[in-house]
Amino acid sequence: MERAMLWFKCAAMHDPVRPVMKKQAAIGWEAKNRQVDLVIEGPLKGDELLKRMNGWFTADVYKAVEIFKQYGKLKVLDDYDLVVETEDMAQMESLSKNLAEVFQEEAWIEHMPRKRLA
Repeated sequence: MERAMLWFKCAAMHDPVRPVMKKQAAIGWEAKNRQVDLVIEGPLKGDELLKRMNGWFTADVYKAVEIFKQYGKLKVLDDYDLVVETEDMAQMESLSKNLAEVFQEEAWIEHMPRKRLA
């Protein structure tokens, strides 16, 4: 398995940015005739996090999600980093080429090398 960080061009500043999970999603209820104090916190899935970034990047995030799903899986790693996981380097390289063809310099991936244990 190989992993890579996702990078996009910011729509406002046109510099490289990457989506990260800053805080867990909090879902609750509001009732008409009573107070509901229940709040459920939980992480977003990888594709959910990326789709929430729609409009903040110059690239179409929905198209990007489709491309990522063709080659691997989007995952929030350690409740913070949004990464794509592929089975091997060949798929990672194919994904990188596809992103370059579709988005040019608006979206790309950065391979995360495996760290060896001493």
